[in-house]
Amino acid sequence: MAKLGKLTVGNKNETKIMGIINISPESFYKNSIKITKSEISKTVKKMESEGASIIDVGAMSTAPYLKTVISEKQELNRISKSISIIQNVTNLPISIDTCRATVAEYALDSGIEIINDVSGLKFDKNMPKILEKFQPSVIVCAYSKKMIYNNHVTETKKLLQESIKIAKTAKIPKDKIVVDPAIGFFRNSGREFPFTKIRSDWVVRDISVLQNLRFIKNKFPALVSVSNKSFIGEILQKDNPADRLYGTMAAELISIMYGADILRTHNVGAAKDILKIAKRMLKNTKKGL
Repeated sequence: MAKLGKLTVGNKNETKIMGIINISPESFYKNSIKITKSEISKTVKKMESEGASIIDVGAMSTAPYLKTVISEKQELNRISKSISIIQNVTNLPISIDTCRATVAEYALDSGIEIINDVSGLKFDKNMPKILEKFQPSVIVCAYSKKMIYNNHVTETKKLLQESIKIAKTAKIPKDKIVVDPAIGFFRNSGREFPFTKIRSDWVVRDISVLQNLRFIKNKFPALVSVSNKSFIGEILQKDNPADRLYGTMAAELISIMYGADILRTHNVGAAKDILKIAKRMLKNTKKGL
């Protein structure tokens, strides 16, 4: 069990929904991009009304197969413009999706309580110092700078344990840590950072990791982000992320069955329906649902 801001997740708590807002025009899923004050405000209000418990904001896309890297200054500028907009329309916990310490520091200094780092705190050497200063909740993603050759389930668990250790060294309590198995970030090749390079079939990797989520998360709450991602596109042979809604719904339902405590999704309303069905059909069969 852990606290993401004021929100309790994991253990016997019902699976929560994290709504994604991308303020980066480079993002792989164009329907998730919100740039103007009006777009951001309306989207946050809509997500909250549909059942989101957390809002996740990203100012730089991290899709490994796209050219998406922007300067630290650009990322900081985008975040600085969006935080107050969101804070003015909701009291929901807000997480900032960044692996840069300066961006995290600005967000935390502005009242944000959650940092979602896709590098598992391994990209920016200054990130642990910022975390120690502010003591936020953290979401750590499985990530390796080196090629992964071995069993991906075991390796994913190992990489998460490394990030948990970094967080604990920064004096982040265990009950403020959530893990993310990094669906979509283990690839054979990529153009940008951060992704983990592997030699095996990355679709098979993502599927096997989800199937073994309870083993991988190791008593920590797990966030799963499969929404409109490439492995769904590969299975369905759908290149356009906008055509992957039904595949996403299936993958999210199965993720709940395998132990997901948080669904990070572009499709909040659909995810809420999934949760209602799962709760009724899996009643008394899964802790935390």
